[in-house]
Amino acid sequence: MKKVGFFLGPALFVGMLCCPAPASLSIEAWRVLALSALILVWWITEALPIAVTSLLPMVALPLLGVSDMKTAATPYASPIVYLFMGGFMLALSLEKWQLHRRIALNIVKLTGTNANGIILGFLLATAFLSMWISNTATAIMMLPISLSVVDLLTKARHNHPPERIRAFAVSMMLVVAYGANIGGTATIIGTPPNVVFAGFLRETYQQEVSFLDWMAVGLPFAAALLVATYFMLVYVMFPNRLGKFDGASELIQEEVDALGKPSRAEQLTLMVFLLTAGAWIFRELLNRVLPFRLGDEEIAILAMVALFVIPVDWKKQEFLLEWKDTEKLPWGILLLFGGGLSLAAALKDVGLIDLIGAQFKDASVAGFWVILALSVVSLYLTEVMSNVALVTVFLPVVGGIAVGLGIPPIMMCIPVTLAASCAFMLPMGTPPNAIVFASGYIRITDMVKAGFWLNLITVIFTALLAQWLLPLVFGG
Repeated sequence: MKKVGFFLGPALFVGMLCCPAPASLSIEAWRVLALSALILVWWITEALPIAVTSLLPMVALPLLGVSDMKTAATPYASPIVYLFMGGFMLALSLEKWQLHRRIALNIVKLTGTNANGIILGFLLATAFLSMWISNTATAIMMLPISLSVVDLLTKARHNHPPERIRAFAVSMMLVVAYGANIGGTATIIGTPPNVVFAGFLRETYQQEVSFLDWMAVGLPFAAALLVATYFMLVYVMFPNRLGKFDGASELIQEEVDALGKPSRAEQLTLMVFLLTAGAWIFRELLNRVLPFRLGDEEIAILAMVALFVIPVDWKKQEFLLEWKDTEKLPWGILLLFGGGLSLAAALKDVGLIDLIGAQFKDASVAGFWVILALSVVSLYLTEVMSNVALVTVFLPVVGGIAVGLGIPPIMMCIPVTLAASCAFMLPMGTPPNAIVFASGYIRITDMVKAGFWLNLITVIFTALLAQWLLPLVFGG
């Protein structure tokens, strides 16, 4: 696929530039479409690293005569990029001082020693962490812990039928993957597609979605999907009927004890984490009493700076974060945000988004069914391509359709964005899916069987979201 995409993308780009533009399009619009074709092919096939492909709008738009360098480069410094950077830095500190592991283990510890309770604990712990740190990092951290629990049960194989042990193991692996995917939908920094959406809406339609606005939609959606996932896995798809799991509480306690008492660094990181999350959630209340106005991005940057200036050991000049820690920061994702926003801005400036909207202006189809259809397309496309790339190229189309139908773009873009994070069927759908598949406990048929039904449930929840929750939160 990479080799095919490497040559197919430039071939489409050159071929389109050599052809005359359709009568309905300007030369600039046709050139932007040609560039979009190249970027889309390279993003889907990952012929080049996604971050490298994301740099193309910055250089190609000026060379094609569509915009100057300053205009093309401005979206790379969008405030929404710094919101996600602040979230990344917070996640780095959680991981550096093992606070994320302590939080996860204590959540699992609270759910008891019943086999299904343990599964629930892992689902909740994974989802909670994924709200704040990347779903990939969450899955990587939770998988070894879950494998330890499964191995403990396997050693007592003579006490339980093999099929029950396997059902428990499959459920444990799947809740790590699915919990990581679902948890990211709850907050605006939880997964990259959410940030792409927020940036697109701000740059294209000058509408801001705050941290709290997103949580009002994302948290109920994630909670409902987590309940459905737990019920489907432990009672319908892979019932284990193991009852109390002897030795599980001791194993979890050993893992907690191995961490020792919370260090000063952990306590300080937790303080920054709680203050940042609280400021995001209660931002409007804070702005009523503060002499200045804070946005979500400013809060993120303040948290980021705080992590670099709060000392763990003043004598050793050791701080919560050092610059060398940022080697682990996914800088490529930040470039992807910028490239997607730059391309979306170009599509708008040359009139392509308005043209898409015009095609639906006189359509008689109900907006609800269009939203549902677009969400289904997003859900199943994300099974075979990067959800970030999908949202980046799909949202301008969705926004144009919404305008044409006379629907606020936010009403269509949120369901599509949420659906893009819900790839449950295939190992290549999301990194967490691939990570747990590599454990050896899951067959593709297991994931497809569970994912098929969860995808259908996601479609139903998306419909309910579009019909009832979004109008309640955003009006209209």
